[in-house]
Amino acid sequence: MPQDSVATSPVQLIVPRWIAPVEPDDAILEGHAVVVRGGRIDAVLPAGEAVRRHPDAQAVHLPGHLLVPGLVNLHTHAAMSLLRGAADDLPLERWLRERIWPLEAGLVSDDFVHDGTVLACREMLRGGITTFSDMYFFPGAAARAALSMGMRAMVGIIVFDFPSAYGSGPGDYLAKGFALRDAMRHEPRIGFTLAPHAPYTVSDDAFLEVAKLSAELQLPVHVHVHETAREIADHEAKHGVRPLARLERLGLIGPELIAVHAVHLADTEIRMLAERGATVAHCPHSNLKLGSGIAPVARMLDAGVRVGLGTDGSASNNRLDLLLEARTASLLAKGSSGDAAAFGAHRALRAATLDGARALGLDDAIGSVVAGKWADLVAIDLSDPDLQPVHDPVAQLLFAAGRDGVTDVWIAGEPVVVKRQMVAARALDTLSDVLARCVVWHNRLGKIVPEAA
Repeated sequence: MPQDSVATSPVQLIVPRWIAPVEPDDAILEGHAVVVRGGRIDAVLPAGEAVRRHPDAQAVHLPGHLLVPGLVNLHTHAAMSLLRGAADDLPLERWLRERIWPLEAGLVSDDFVHDGTVLACREMLRGGITTFSDMYFFPGAAARAALSMGMRAMVGIIVFDFPSAYGSGPGDYLAKGFALRDAMRHEPRIGFTLAPHAPYTVSDDAFLEVAKLSAELQLPVHVHVHETAREIADHEAKHGVRPLARLERLGLIGPELIAVHAVHLADTEIRMLAERGATVAHCPHSNLKLGSGIAPVARMLDAGVRVGLGTDGSASNNRLDLLLEARTASLLAKGSSGDAAAFGAHRALRAATLDGARALGLDDAIGSVVAGKWADLVAIDLSDPDLQPVHDPVAQLLFAAGRDGVTDVWIAGEPVVVKRQMVAARALDTLSDVLARCVVWHNRLGKIVPEAA
């Protein structure tokens, strides 16, 4: 992602009760302040020392709050906020074929993607998500929406074998995606991934082209894989091997791979992902809601697989709530493994921040509260009586609080949420326009699949 350009600004101090910097692991700083200069974290100091060094700094005092890095949503389809609740209580294959694909064929356009992404950005920001990795049609519309809302986005250059309103086939999708990448190369908050949809929708030739481009340009490869048992069985019947074995043969298993879902993995596949440095984007609520299964996260972590967290889209979740994903991921890992120490609160917070940033190649810029990184920060109020006493603020955040406690969010030192309210004038104007169009989208949806309205 290009370097953020932030105008010279006075020093800011953010002074919470606690800071969870994520680096080093499990650290909790109490009575410290974050010094922000020019949009970056200048220092993390004891609060008294920070005030002495910067007596004229603008200070935000948050005496009952925990400060954490901005959350990184490693997998979503943001525009599908407009399809929230339109295809509930169906398994993945029927969800796609009977509801989602017909709805997308009738609805998806540049305007649809822009409006749905604006709604998603509002929800994500108010829940502490400052960066999201997207995979959807009309990625330019998603990028414009993210910029209007002040968010960071890693936009997927999608690849499908079949045509859509956006493109005619793999070559067309790639050409349009790279033209967009060139056009937005100077946008500091927009980056790109290669996003072939899934082994069941992408051919060998297209995957080989993706592998070549990823190697040449060092772009992450963001792909659904091993989401359901049926997907794997159908793939074996058609190709003679499981999907990950095919991706390995095509040169796609490596540090650039972000394997989305990865619910059904053999031990040999877990070892391969670990040895090759790949990342799994774990989306527990979507997997549960679609009846896809429970990913073996405890075994992945034991083997050394990097695990990040994603919400998936609102049509299969139906919340873009990464703190809730972290809580559920932790509980599922404990319950399915029989190990109460599996995927603890601090490890889950790292998955929702630094490990997602690393998968996207952004860990030198975001993902932890460390001097030199952009000041993408989230403050969560833990002072509510229902949250007392606080022994470990990270555990309290994950297991007792949640996104309702998010009060303030900064991206590159710019406040985007203050006291639970969006503050950027451009974002508010954009959101107002989109809300006025939501009724139109809802009415159009009902005419395509009436029972989904």
